[in-house]
Amino acid sequence: MVQIVSDWRGLTDDLKGAAVAIGAFDGVHRGHQAVIATAREAARALSAPLGVVSFDPHPRRWFQPDAAPFRLMTPAQMVRALEPLGVDRLYLLPFDADMAAMSDESFARDVLAAGLGVRHAAVGFDFTYGKGRTGSPEGLRRHGETLGFTVSVADRVDDPDGLKLSSSAVREAVRAGDMQRAAAILGRPFAIEGEVVHGDKRGRTIGVPTANIRLGDYMRPAFGVYATRSRLPDGRVVDGVSSLGLRPMYALDEPLLEVWLFDFDGDLYGQTVETDLIAFLRGERTFDGLDALKVQIDADADAARAALRLAPS
Repeated sequence: MVQIVSDWRGLTDDLKGAAVAIGAFDGVHRGHQAVIATAREAARALSAPLGVVSFDPHPRRWFQPDAAPFRLMTPAQMVRALEPLGVDRLYLLPFDADMAAMSDESFARDVLAAGLGVRHAAVGFDFTYGKGRTGSPEGLRRHGETLGFTVSVADRVDDPDGLKLSSSAVREAVRAGDMQRAAAILGRPFAIEGEVVHGDKRGRTIGVPTANIRLGDYMRPAFGVYATRSRLPDGRVVDGVSSLGLRPMYALDEPLLEVWLFDFDGDLYGQTVETDLIAFLRGERTFDGLDALKVQIDADADAARAALRLAPS
């Protein structure tokens, strides 16, 4: 179980002394996992807890409050992605005015050394930090020598197939509807998690009840229809077909993920569901009435079942 620590100020000694990986880690993709693996090696050598230092909100959201939605995961999804990597603690630090104003030296001194009492810090080769992004991996190593912690720098990870292992590459793939490429970079399918909300219930009239989830600050995948797998609160994983977008026939004010769960009959309103986008099937279309829409939904369901039979479970 990953322990979540939500501040760097006023921590007791039992919450200090970890070997940590530092970064935004949005997506916890394979490149991020390499940085965490470097921290894990140090944690074992030092007999220290393994920690991850990240930020909430994402620094980009702080500096660009009006930017389009871009997140790849929620904090809860981050915790679940970190657990199989052996992480003991997630230091999910508030990115606020104080943090934004810190120099690289004050971040190393006040947050890492004094606040968290880190024994080791692992960062990626392109890590920057501090006001104006003045801090670098080499600069952090120099600060660590003065402040009493060691630093390791993870090299760039090159995928044998030429994939760029970065959050921006995941966003590009998801935006293009290339869910296979996104999953290859992430090491798992891209997933949207959220509370099931009430819709207009039009799908029920044609025998296609859907669980509707708002996208919030998730980046917007290609609009259209997907083969999906959803994890329900009771632990079940249910195949389905989902529409994601603005639904041109019955226009929405904001994009919605509408999930039709195959062979499922239950009430999920108000509950949290996580849905993997396994394969993009087609773009959004307009149809001549509900009957034509129902014919297409049945075809989409067949296509989704076929795609899911080929996908890893």
